[in-house]
Amino acid sequence: MNFLKNEQFNLKPTVNKVSIHKPRVLILYGSLRDRSFSRLCAEEAARILQVMGAEVKFFNPKGLPLFDNNDSVEHPKVIELRELVTWSEAQVWSSPEIHGNMSAVMKNQIDWVPLSLGAVRPTQGKTLAVMQVTGGSQSFNAINNMRILGRWMRMLTIPNQSSVAKAYKEFNENDEMKVSPYRDRIVDVMEELIRFTLLTRDQNDFLLDRYSERRSKLEKLTAM
Repeated sequence: MNFLKNEQFNLKPTVNKVSIHKPRVLILYGSLRDRSFSRLCAEEAARILQVMGAEVKFFNPKGLPLFDNNDSVEHPKVIELRELVTWSEAQVWSSPEIHGNMSAVMKNQIDWVPLSLGAVRPTQGKTLAVMQVTGGSQSFNAINNMRILGRWMRMLTIPNQSSVAKAYKEFNENDEMKVSPYRDRIVDVMEELIRFTLLTRDQNDFLLDRYSERRSKLEKLTAM
């Protein structure tokens, strides 16, 4: 461990700025159906977030090309998605569970979001809430796999989560969610998302500062 003795470690948080704008939340949903319950849950979450003071934007996945290793990187839907991801400080992912996993529509959106865009890391350090709906009994397969994706995208996935079973029973004729324990859980999740976002959004420089990256930069500078 002798090589560590003279190293400088950034272990004390400092606040260089205090954001006063509304928390910026991007919502992604994983279905193209006309009456999509993952979208309806996402819209319910958006109403809750707006009451809590957030600015909310949606990405409509209709028309987004299948991920093709960036051959379609100039497609308008790809550009729109990446701009929204960069704009956001927090995200909500809402997917149906299909064959024990998130939908292909959901995964395709995440595949189009790179870990870096030039010098910008569009997802790193941003907060994330995951939700899923099922047509049958309650399950957690999709949200568990979205958690893996969130970690891979270097996001701060909050502990709470929402899984709505038999979602077709949970909405009224106006496509608003009925009062139920499922809706209460969505309120809990959105409340937690806003709290984590407010706690972390001004601390990204501190939270994302890595010893390995500082060391790599120093080695490049000394090699010049």
